[in-house]
Amino acid sequence: MSNIITVTQQTFKSTVVESDLPVLVDFWAQWCQPCLRMNPTLEELAEEMDGRAVVAKVNVDEERALAAMFQVMSIPALMVFKDGKKVAELTGLQQKGTLVEKLESLA
Repeated sequence: MSNIITVTQQTFKSTVVESDLPVLVDFWAQWCQPCLRMNPTLEELAEEMDGRAVVAKVNVDEERALAAMFQVMSIPALMVFKDGKKVAELTGLQQKGTLVEKLESLA
């Protein structure tokens, strides 16, 4: 079972903005090969950081308004939110260690 939360326009505020924990949001699409290659890394990250951070995904094809709101120009785009504000942004494939470090610095 996945610890990754799927976020939509309707759930973004409650899942990301109002979270007491840091939230890593992965903006992705089904046709994006690098995005698909990130999935195992994000699954491991979600399990490892359970209770200390939230890992969420936004499908840019289904949630165009969210992608536009955060000016997502290329994917995978990974954004870290803390206390409702975007505090970091990474684009492209990322190593798990980089993501753990980023989230632990905010946890």
